[in-house]
Amino acid sequence: MPENKSRPPQEQPWENGWAPDTSRTPGTRRLWLAGGLAVATITACVVAITATERDGDGMSGKASASGTAPGLISFGTPSPAGTTTPKGKTAMPYAAAASPTPLKESPTPTPTPTPTPTKPPAADKPAKPAPAEEKAPKPATNWRSVRSANYPDRYWYVTGSYVKLAQVSSAGARQDATFALVKGLSNGACYSFATADGGYLRHRNFVLRAEHDDGSSLFEQDATFCPRVSPYSGATMLESVNYPGRFLRHKDFQIRLDPYQYNGLYAADSAFRLVGGLA
Repeated sequence: MPENKSRPPQEQPWENGWAPDTSRTPGTRRLWLAGGLAVATITACVVAITATERDGDGMSGKASASGTAPGLISFGTPSPAGTTTPKGKTAMPYAAAASPTPLKESPTPTPTPTPTPTKPPAADKPAKPAPAEEKAPKPATNWRSVRSANYPDRYWYVTGSYVKLAQVSSAGARQDATFALVKGLSNGACYSFATADGGYLRHRNFVLRAEHDDGSSLFEQDATFCPRVSPYSGATMLESVNYPGRFLRHKDFQIRLDPYQYNGLYAADSAFRLVGGLA
């Protein structure tokens, strides 16, 4: 028997005396497989085309035997006997052009208008009498009396055109101790005090007195006082609008306009409560 010799290692062919086999082209097996697959694909395509042509021939034969295939319009179908094809081009389909009687549009019937029922004229109604002109109610006058905070039995009281702090008992005195509280003549956010005879309380020479309005801007300012918070509960301090820092206070029971003082007596003398009118 021939002695089997071990194949030299292929990692180093030149050093071991081994050379690769060059009698067969590399990749020949893959080429054969690819060629076989291509031949099989072509054969399948040829068979499919042949079968399709046979089916088409069968359908053509049926169509020729019956004239036209169901559902198809054949423009090569000869016209029926006795029908003449009009000359010239027409935009109508062939079947309409071959019709011996031209199509006429039927006249559209004109709808007859429905008469609208008319209402009988309404009988003239007697005009309503115009309502009598209503007079706007006069605003209620806000009558007030001014009471001292530290002398609760004494009120502002007009005597001889001056305003003093006095006890009020008679009806006449109550009338002179009651004033209409209105918006400030020179500042609507403040107060003015109107008397029953049409005058106003204003300061002159820093003394409060009752006078009639002379229409001057000075009078309007002298008769306007702005309410300020008092340290006494429920009481109000009245500051002059044209002399800021000066407040109405009673001194020797005379109402006057004095600068503010940081003491308890001034705070008490300048604290007043606006109460309901005594008259």
